[in-house]
Formats: sequence, structure tokens, C-alpha cells
Amino acid sequence: MNASAPPPSPRKRKPRKLPGARFFPARLGPKAAEDEDETEGREANARGLTLRAMLPNAITAAALCSGLTGIRFATEGQWAFAIGLVVLASVLDGIDGRVARLLNAQSRFGAELDSLADSLSFGVAPALILFMWSLNDWPTFGWFAALAFAICCALRLARFNARIDVDDQPHKSAGFLTGVPAPVGAGLAFTPFYLWHETGYELFRDPTLMTAWLTVIAILMISNMATISWASLRPRRSIRLPLIAFTGLAFAALLLEPWWTLAAISIAYLALMPYGLVKYGRIKRRRRLEASAGARAPNADAQ
Repeated sequence: MNASAPPPSPRKRKPRKLPGARFFPARLGPKAAEDEDETEGREANARGLTLRAMLPNAITAAALCSGLTGIRFATEGQWAFAIGLVVLASVLDGIDGRVARLLNAQSRFGAELDSLADSLSFGVAPALILFMWSLNDWPTFGWFAALAFAICCALRLARFNARIDVDDQPHKSAGFLTGVPAPVGAGLAFTPFYLWHETGYELFRDPTLMTAWLTVIAILMISNMATISWASLRPRRSIRLPLIAFTGLAFAALLLEPWWTLAAISIAYLALMPYGLVKYGRIKRRRRLEASAGARAPNADAQ
């Protein structure tokens, strides 16, 4: 053997695969984004999450804690604190998505966490709070109404997750939502409490009335009707300054008379539902006419 020849390099052993590893992908779980590269995802996992990516999820967790803490206050009979915490959870729920878009920190994990938190904060928590406040005086049908509300909230959120990557969404493309959103549904469900707290009329606490009201709100959440999306509203330039002034006054009213203001917001939202249906009907008719005109144009050119 030649003494000057380099020693043979040792053979590299292939890493041993676990049984059945060939049936699974190299990476389990959803991607953080649809266009994420696998190598970049592994490097990000090695480096750890940034504070920017964690902040929206932390806000979502805070909203979840707020909604569930409302149940604790309800068990002690502190109804105003209980419902106020669910309202606070809805405010935080409206913030987390906007923070995620602002920081470019959107992820499928955040979307799934948000839906699970919404199911508990705006489905389970309102159902239990309202059952302890009113529905337990009619335990059988009252509990069925509470269950229906919680289940319909979960079904609505599941439908939203199932359509999150679907391009063909007629309501969304027209600037509308499908059904009543979960936070809005929770706010509407509490409307009898707002009025009872300010007026003291026991009629608003009647379990029969409350059962019917909660059932109607549950149906609205899972309905296919087009509802107004506040983000899609485009006020005319001539009314923007008065609208800003009105928003400031509404915020002041929310601080001074929160329950009356929340009741007024709920009633205004319900009153705008027919307007949303009429507006969406006009958009549907216009799209139908445009589609029929587009279909006739190639036929006319062919002739």
C-alpha cells in the first residue's frame, strides 16, 4: 500500500427511519403560509418564533381568557362583569386580526387558534352566562336553547375555516358576510340583558322569551343570508366628517352609558339586515345581467 495515499473516508451511515415513516410527509401540520418554502419553515423553527409573530396570537389568548373569565363572574352572580368581559373579548378579537395583517404575521395556526377561541368566548361562554342568568328557570328548553347557540356558533366557525381557501365566495366577493359573525351573535344574544339592566323590567329576563331570542340568534349565525361587513362600507366623502364626529360621540356614550349604547348598536344592526339583503340582491341582479351580456357577446361576434 502506498504510504502517501490518504486514508479512505469512512462511509456515512444513512439515518435510520422509523417504521412507517415513508407513509408520512417530512413535515407534519399546516404551513404558516400557503407559499411558504419547506427549507425556510425548518430554519424558522430552528431559530424560534419572533415576537412579531407571537403578538397576534397573544391577543387571541387574552380574548379567550377574557371570555372564559366571564363564566367565573357569572357563577358568582356578577352579571355586568361577566357580560362586560365577553364584550371585551369581542374587542380583542377585532384587534388580533388587524394586528396580524399590520405586522404581516398571518398564519394558519393563528386562524385555527382564533376560531377555537371564538367558539369558547362567543359560543360556550354566552350560552352558560345566559343560562345562569335566565334560562335555568326553564331548565329543559332553556338548556336546549343554550346548546343550540353554542353548537351553531361552532358550526359557523367550522364553515368559515372550510371556506378560508375557497376563491368562489359570492358574498365575500361582493363585500358581504354569510350569516351573523360569532362576536356579533354574542352581542345580540345579550340584548335582553342590556335592557333588563337599565330598565329593571323582568320581562326581558323571562326564560320563555330568552329561549326564543337565543334560538333566533343561533339560526342567524348559521344562515346563508348576506350580512353587512363593516370593513366593506364606503361612506361618501360628503358625510365623512359628520360620521367621524358621530363615532366619537358614540364612543363617549359607550363610556357613560354602556348598556344603553350596546342595546342601540344591537338594534341598529338588526335594523340594517333588510338593507343588506336588498343591497346584495341588487348586486346579484347586476352580476347576472353582466354575465348574460358577456355570454351574448361571443355569439354576436361569431355571427
